[in-house]
Amino acid sequence: MEKPGIHLAIPGRGALRLRRLVTDYSGTLSCAGRLSPGVGDRLVRLAERLEIAVLTSDTFGTAAEELDGLPVEVHILEDQDHDLQKHAFVHSLGPGETAAFGNGMNDRLMLAAVRAAGGLAVAVDNGEGCAFEALQAANLFIHGAEAALDPLLDPRRLAAGLRR
Repeated sequence: MEKPGIHLAIPGRGALRLRRLVTDYSGTLSCAGRLSPGVGDRLVRLAERLEIAVLTSDTFGTAAEELDGLPVEVHILEDQDHDLQKHAFVHSLGPGETAAFGNGMNDRLMLAAVRAAGGLAVAVDNGEGCAFEALQAANLFIHGAEAALDPLLDPRRLAAGLRR
């Protein structure tokens, strides 16, 4: 069954239609490898509306355990070129209907592709910093994982930062 997605008219920008969330884990949803409090509940609620994929280099080796039991598809990236793997992943799904969250250098291409296609690219600092290149590639910067997920739960909150 197809999920309803998120639909919002942004003044001066037009319609925003999201079908999925593709997010980094380390430093985006977690700090020091631990899922931030409140994030699991928000992901459960968002999964009623969006498909959710977590793409991670898994810096601390904890992502699979921390996300176990949540309605998300976890992809632990291997080898090298994680930036290219994340970019290819969002392109395979359709970046124009994607919300992408990230904080690292390896998220910049994913964020840029989503932004260029008309999706929602959010740079998130959850206590581990945010690469300047990720900030430049995003539509919005939001401090904290919970604060970043909340506007997807009440999309009207996106209008203030995205209107022209």
